[in-house]
Amino acid sequence: QVRLVESGGGLVQPGGSLRLSCAASGSIFSINTMGWYRPAPGKQRELVALITGGSITNYADSVKGRFTISRGNAKNTVYLQMSSLKPEDPAVYYCNFKSLGINSWGQGTQGTVSP
Repeated sequence: QVRLVESGGGLVQPGGSLRLSCAASGSIFSINTMGWYRPAPGKQRELVALITGGSITNYADSVKGRFTISRGNAKNTVYLQMSSLKPEDPAVYYCNFKSLGINSWGQGTQGTVSP
């Protein structure tokens, strides 16, 4: 099992920035993909951004150019730098870890965009 601990949510004004962190612990293999998801209309969650073990990244069209996903030096931590936040950006972000049959989710961290 893999445990994920998220942090970094908060309250910002439109146009502001937040940096989310997610630390993974447990049975971590180097071949893994970590990502961030958020609620979406008609879906349980939608992909925001992901990063593979080889640092290949993928982003939702709605966040390209505004959000950046990266890994820490220890490779078991992933960050999501969110800039130019909009009021319509969903408030809760969930960290995800996938590897060799493991699919783990964090509890979610809340970032609220409000004037």
